[in-house]
Amino acid sequence: MATEAESGGLQIHPMDQFIVRPFFGGTDVHWYTITNVTVWMALAVLCVIALMVLGTRRRAIVPSRTQSVAELSYGFVYKMIEDVTGHDGVKYFPYIMTLFMFILFANFLGLIPMSFTTTSHVAVTVVLALAVFITVTAIGFLKHGKHFLELFWVSSAPLALRPVLAVIEVISYLVRPVSHSIRLVGNIMAGHAVIKVFAGFAAVALISPLSVVAITAMYAMEVLVAFIQAYVFTILTCVYLRDALHPHH
Repeated sequence: MATEAESGGLQIHPMDQFIVRPFFGGTDVHWYTITNVTVWMALAVLCVIALMVLGTRRRAIVPSRTQSVAELSYGFVYKMIEDVTGHDGVKYFPYIMTLFMFILFANFLGLIPMSFTTTSHVAVTVVLALAVFITVTAIGFLKHGKHFLELFWVSSAPLALRPVLAVIEVISYLVRPVSHSIRLVGNIMAGHAVIKVFAGFAAVALISPLSVVAITAMYAMEVLVAFIQAYVFTILTCVYLRDALHPHH
């Protein structure tokens, strides 16, 4: 967290928490190595299963707390999809719901002390973003064929400007996976790094009370950010799906 340098100064290493390491010791990471990333991703998946499957298997008329949370999550995502994409997008609810719950639990698990935040790595978020990009693009072409390209042709603009706008729209469409993934990584990584910096200053007795207050405030903000970023990633997925389902709009 923080170490004393040879000259007596305080050294803080906020980015050390994002290093990928073998979970069972060692230094070499191979494609088959079980790392801190894979373990915490697996825990996020298990948490989703525990909430959505085990927590709702009784389907009680008077729901338990776990069932209530599961039902609220279900209704929240279902309404989001229906509001953004229309009724046509509801058939893709399982995929979008899985995305939301995985990112949400990955973010929340990363707030546990000594844990690892998997969504702080672009290698994780870019796979999620590419999966969304490829899926919605495939849906667009399968549903509309060549008419899906109408998404890039701004028919309401003057004819002379349409080719220029088409190029801009194509570039904007192709960079979606980049912005989709970087947004999540940037917000999660920044918050955790700031908390680590404040925690490093806690070693200085003179400012340690202020450091504790700052850590508490940042931690509360990160709890909110963990939910908001899962929501933002999901609602952008819904927006992209809407474009694939209704390109002429």
